Amino acid sequence: MANLLESCGIVLTTAQLQQIWSYHQLIRSYNPELNLTRVRNFTNMVFKLYADSIIPGQLIELPSPLLDIGTGPGMPGIPLKIAYPHLEIYLAESRQNRVAFLETVCERLALDDLHVIGRSISRSFEQPMAGAISRAVGSIEHTLDRIHGCLVSEGLAIFMKGPQCDREIETALRQFKDSYRLLQNISYRIPGTPHERRLVVFQRIDAPPRSIREESMKRLATRQIDSEQNELFKGLKKLLSARGIKKQHQALLSGSKQVEEILRDFPELCIAWISNGDKFPPPAETPDHLIWYQLAPKLFQLIDSFGTHSPLLLIKVRPMERWEPQSGFPEGCTVLVPFQDPENVGALIRSAVAFGAAQVILLAESAHPYHPKALRASGGAVVRAKLLQGPALSDVPAHLPVVPLSMNGRDISKFDFPAAFGLLPGLEGSGIPQTLKEVAVSIPIDPSIESLNAGAAAAIALYVWSNSAKKGSSQATEMHVGSSP
Repeated sequence: MANLLESCGIVLTTAQLQQIWSYHQLIRSYNPELNLTRVRNFTNMVFKLYADSIIPGQLIELPSPLLDIGTGPGMPGIPLKIAYPHLEIYLAESRQNRVAFLETVCERLALDDLHVIGRSISRSFEQPMAGAISRAVGSIEHTLDRIHGCLVSEGLAIFMKGPQCDREIETALRQFKDSYRLLQNISYRIPGTPHERRLVVFQRIDAPPRSIREESMKRLATRQIDSEQNELFKGLKKLLSARGIKKQHQALLSGSKQVEEILRDFPELCIAWISNGDKFPPPAETPDHLIWYQLAPKLFQLIDSFGTHSPLLLIKVRPMERWEPQSGFPEGCTVLVPFQDPENVGALIRSAVAFGAAQVILLAESAHPYHPKALRASGGAVVRAKLLQGPALSDVPAHLPVVPLSMNGRDISKFDFPAAFGLLPGLEGSGIPQTLKEVAVSIPIDPSIESLNAGAAAAIALYVWSNSAKKGSSQATEMHVGSSP
């Protein structure tokens, strides 16, 4: 064993050799029962198991404490601890028969600062670690997610990989661009063998939740809510309905991406960060005026109506000005919303913002745009749109340049849109009033299909208008450039 290790540049003391030999004997003894490794040839065991585990310590300076995630029979953690006794190493393994084996090894070898964690590592594991090392356990991006709670800022995530891992690296860099940077990517070969390896090292550039939580607790006002009878919680629960939203002028925003974007772009509208306990703290850049509501798990489930399991945001509802028909429409497209389904309302507002509509008028029939379903369907566009409150559909004056959508109207692709107009999709089911059908436009579809969803039809109409507006603008520019001075 000493000769084989020395051929790899690994020179151990007599005491260290005795420790790794004892470890080898334990693996041999327990392997038939526990199937610890499929490598059984002695020479291969030394090269592929022990030398392979120790070589990363020759290539980089290993951090301490170091978490060996998914250690299995103890590799690379135990050989690393023997070769580099100054390291404090934690062996993480969820399979209980292997946990018992690891505890036996720790007891027999009597190594200081070698610990066994008998559980799977996930985001909820928050014991601070300066580094985490993984030897062929899962993908890089999956492992980075698992150590999210424990790896300290500037800590190292060390991956022992085969030579073909470029795609994994690219995926991890794309997925964790705000949390990690690629520090080292070392190709090497186990000396004296044909076995090629890659040592890939990521460095954390953001802070773990524990640090953010501690900072947030110091900086922000916090409220712990444990009872359904709590007045704050009662108020939050009422925001699941349009009535509560109208009364309190507040709304609940869900979805991690939407919450992140609205908190970043509209901090002045944000009132409170709402999380399941204290495990999901507000980000470090959260404005100081925000309150952190920490709800008991059962209470959080009651208001997490979409089951996102991620924090919610309590936001202000902007007051909507009244649209008076006599004021007409500004240049461009004004979207008139009659939908009673909040998801359709949200989807239409999203389309209106996406295609550059000038404003959105919510008719009296419309569901509330800040209803949780509408907010979610809008992807946060409700907060970005110019919203006005309008009259009932029947009270929209006939003389206004309204372009209604109907199954039996003129082909919209051949329609010349006015410079300023209102786009009116019909009510779910009943469509548009009979008086408007004569001037309606339609989206041609396969006759075997009865109709399009009203929201989908409106999105297509907005796309057609947007394209025609761009073409008109382009033609006008060409005429201007080509005209005589």
